[in-house]
Amino acid sequence: MKSLVLAEKPSVAKEIARVLGCGGKQKGYFEGPKYVVTWALGHLVTLAEPEEYDVKFRTWNLEDLPLLPNKMNLKVIKETSHQFKTVAHLCKRNDLNELIIATDAGREGELVARWIMELVHWRKPFKRLWISSQTDKAIKDGFAALKPGKDYNSLYASAVCRAEADWLIGLNMTRALTTKYNAQLAAGRVQTPTLSIMMEREREIAEFQSKPYWTVSANFGSFGGQWRESDSHDGRLWTREAAEAVVERAKKAGTAKVERMRTAERSEPHPQAYDLTELQRDANRKLGFSAKQTSNVLQRLYETHKLVTYPRTDSRYLSSDMTATLKGRLESVATGPYTALARKLLRAPLQVTKRIVDDSKVSDHHAIIPTEQYVQLGALTNEERRLYDLIVRRFIALFYPPYRYDETGVVIVAGGMSFHAKGRIEKAAGWKEVYAGGSEPLQDDDDSEEGDGGSARDRQPSQTLPSLSVGGSLPLKTVAAKELRTLPPARYTEATLLTHMEKHGLGTPATRADIIEKLLSTDTIERIRSTLAPTAKGKQLIELVVEQLRSPELTAAWESELERIAKGKGDPAKFMAGIRTQAASWVAEVKRETKEYKPHNATGSFCPECGKPMVEIKGKRGKSLACSDRECGYRRHSEPVLLNKRCPQCRKKMELHDGKAGKYAQCKPCNVIEMLGDKDGSRINKREQQRLVEQYSESAPLGNSLADKLKAALEAKQNK
Repeated sequence: MKSLVLAEKPSVAKEIARVLGCGGKQKGYFEGPKYVVTWALGHLVTLAEPEEYDVKFRTWNLEDLPLLPNKMNLKVIKETSHQFKTVAHLCKRNDLNELIIATDAGREGELVARWIMELVHWRKPFKRLWISSQTDKAIKDGFAALKPGKDYNSLYASAVCRAEADWLIGLNMTRALTTKYNAQLAAGRVQTPTLSIMMEREREIAEFQSKPYWTVSANFGSFGGQWRESDSHDGRLWTREAAEAVVERAKKAGTAKVERMRTAERSEPHPQAYDLTELQRDANRKLGFSAKQTSNVLQRLYETHKLVTYPRTDSRYLSSDMTATLKGRLESVATGPYTALARKLLRAPLQVTKRIVDDSKVSDHHAIIPTEQYVQLGALTNEERRLYDLIVRRFIALFYPPYRYDETGVVIVAGGMSFHAKGRIEKAAGWKEVYAGGSEPLQDDDDSEEGDGGSARDRQPSQTLPSLSVGGSLPLKTVAAKELRTLPPARYTEATLLTHMEKHGLGTPATRADIIEKLLSTDTIERIRSTLAPTAKGKQLIELVVEQLRSPELTAAWESELERIAKGKGDPAKFMAGIRTQAASWVAEVKRETKEYKPHNATGSFCPECGKPMVEIKGKRGKSLACSDRECGYRRHSEPVLLNKRCPQCRKKMELHDGKAGKYAQCKPCNVIEMLGDKDGSRINKREQQRLVEQYSESAPLGNSLADKLKAALEAKQNK
């Protein structure tokens, strides 16, 4: 008898099959003497659409809401149904007596497998492969220590609750808002509170009133100092007269005297290992990567190159059973620029502290660290190389000692005015040696988002101080006041937005990047250089959404309950009953609302079919104009569609146009025109128009040449 192994992706299945000795390649699976390895293509099964409960739901009507099916049905995803049929066929084989779930070791991976099992009616025993890396050793060790499948029933229950809650809240609220206000308005369990956080920051910026303030600095020859009224004062003066009075009194004294001096040894421990959110933050700050880009690159490092451990983790600690593997991991990364740094650690026993290993702070997965797979840096793309560099340096830094330095604080008095200066002398570079010549990691509490300029104390640079003694005199070279202005809070970057999503419990490390991308794709927020800001559509949407759904606290409470369910402590039925009640209540609130939505993208033109205003919509093929009335459905391109057809004279791409004789391609600079069909003068319907756009556009499939497609299209028209 054999075991059926279900992986999440073909690439992972291929590696598992190789390790397990499954050399027989079949359509949709690999087979060996003991195992048959097949795969999903991401999800093969999903929740049924509303129209699959009742055909009337195909049309969006406010009076049909809320949609609250008594039992949520599952369906096979049409695009991947061929692979589902393969898996279903394998599940019926009599020589396969158990299933091994080898999908990603997390909530979503559990859902992928269990939904497939539900639709194929799997009733035989099943086990769970739970590994944190894709190396050969990890796969072999994992298969030698398979877990009982029922141990993950609670995780599955949590995954189902999350999926059904998103369906019930997202679908009902999106349909309610869209039909109520006749505009494409999307809302969701996590995305709406995230938008709310951003809108709150926009309000703070809009209401902020900048004020001038002054600071006073003194030059004592080889170093400088900042005036402060007292040790706890921030160094800001709010009138020019007060600042000038400080300058005059200090100048009048002419010289200065050291009043107090204190030297203390300080140390900074190494930064902790990465979880996914912290890595996304760091990659955004240092590499300019979006959160989604980091997730995608990290997945390749994990799955394709097998160089890092499981990505979607929320822990920054390692478990004690990994301690024995740490030296091996250091040996595997001791190459290229990391050789000297790693070799230095390998000469002595590693210093493993509670800041690195703590079982109480590891749940499903430990922090992201390198695997024991030897790395070939030349095999990585530039993106992969840069992200891998962050992970490796952070890992190596874990075992370096603290950065130690002596910090001297001195207070110098001139004319009764106190000037403060700080100096730092490095005693031991410690973990900062790992980042020598590069970008040091920001401290965990450095959010860098307050824009009021901070205090003079916080901004005061560290400098080298000369030999000083209490009571000693110093020359006062210059004293000057500087005018500055308070600044509003900064807009969120992806790094700071991730911090606040984590702080408010919005989403999970695995979903936060997708939430940001969804807000961007629905034109609810936009990127402005390196920052994120709500669009005009987003600003209106947040005013139209029911107040409770905007609340990060409510969504955080839901996420917390999902975690309790995953740990076997929560009640899934009670949770879903609450979600259904909430969805019904919110739909009723939308129905009662009397607010209006003004299209943020309105144009000056009107629909030729119904006369209502046209709005501009951004799509994959450029901008288009659509009727603001969704029931009308009229749409046309506001920019010419560029075909993949070249002008025979200048070789530039030709534009698609609609004339009395039908569709034609035109090169305006050369005034070259070629008909694309319908020479009999009849108009092409919308479906035919879309087919032509797809046929001649860049997105046409690469299986046939453009010439073949053009020839076939013209022949078909002539035959008619």
